[in-house]
Amino acid sequence: MFVGPTLAKTEPQLAVPGVRVCPPARHGDLFDGALHAGDTVVLVDGVYHQALALRHKEILAAMGRGISMIGAASIGALRAAELTPFGMLGVGTIYTSYVRGEIDGDDEVAVGQAPDGQWDALTWPVVNLRHVLHLAQAAHVLKQDRAAHLLDALRAVYYPQRTAAAVWAVCRRQGETDFAAWLAGRLDQNRHFGDLKRADALTALRTALTGWAQPAETRPAPAVWETTYFCRWSNTFARTTVDGLELATEDRLVYQQIFDPHFRERWTAYLEHRSLNPADGPVLPLDVRLAQLTGGDVPAHQVFHPPLDLRDEASVALLMEGETEQDRQAVAQYAVALARIHRSRPGFSTDAVRDDLTRQILLRVWQCTEADFDAEASARGLGCGARAVEAAKRIVPGFLDESNERAEFGHAC
Repeated sequence: MFVGPTLAKTEPQLAVPGVRVCPPARHGDLFDGALHAGDTVVLVDGVYHQALALRHKEILAAMGRGISMIGAASIGALRAAELTPFGMLGVGTIYTSYVRGEIDGDDEVAVGQAPDGQWDALTWPVVNLRHVLHLAQAAHVLKQDRAAHLLDALRAVYYPQRTAAAVWAVCRRQGETDFAAWLAGRLDQNRHFGDLKRADALTALRTALTGWAQPAETRPAPAVWETTYFCRWSNTFARTTVDGLELATEDRLVYQQIFDPHFRERWTAYLEHRSLNPADGPVLPLDVRLAQLTGGDVPAHQVFHPPLDLRDEASVALLMEGETEQDRQAVAQYAVALARIHRSRPGFSTDAVRDDLTRQILLRVWQCTEADFDAEASARGLGCGARAVEAAKRIVPGFLDESNERAEFGHAC
């Protein structure tokens, strides 16, 4: 269950056996290797302001793999309303309002959240405010026109600033002190009063615990979600555990492409493998396929650029054939160095790593000239020099750390 500010960590229902509680979902979370066919994911909360939001095709792919998806209360309700035709189950009042078109924006459910990893919501979402105003009308505290005017005033406050204090201030400014006093009294009696998001989230959890599962015949086919972008995302989030180390498969591959002196031969072997196992078209040896296109006088790596799918174990095994335990240790150290930079420099991206520095590192490692740089990058499956530089930027902090350590050791000796 992906949940954050909508439910407190102390909610008793979250402690039910079989429930695995995860922080608000973000792009990449559904690539988690711990998720398997037959599992059920309850999507409630998700990030979208401070990080990339969970993509629709990630949800479609999860359902295609046999994972049942339930959405409610927050971004889960919005995604379920959008993906109901593909078999995602939406539950709760907020989901129903999205489906009926009564509400349509993500600002309806957005809340400010503490930046220190705590789950508490710091602000009021519009859906809860609207619900409270409806309850106030039913209790004859407000008339419809005044409630609508007050909702407009409350909604005009930017969602991260719509704290309880801001709500009371708007009520006073609008002359609705009676409503404010009535709401304060209800919250004193029940701190969850009017919390529609919480109610919907608990409904979704109960639905999952009843054993609901998406019928197999309604699961989306790969053609619905298997795109170039999805393959790129799956490569980014692919991880493997080797020698007790959990490593990004893409990091391992890039390390081999840069540092394995024999990777040119491995890339040629991979092209041969793809030629003998094509996604479509005739099965042909690589030299035959190359001769048909060029007469055989152009290197295969300059002609064929098949997309990599790091979910394909055979391809990964072929490309990693020269990997050693020391290589994996280095990949882990480089990942730690990159993570350290991210922590010390908020907002850091590998795009900030200098192109010229990265290029000089590759030239030194490959021991090639500027004139041969593009050809060397192509022969190693990196496409061209510019793409090689972009791929290699992730290793630069760790490489520099390692180089500095060697220099310090040599100086000490």
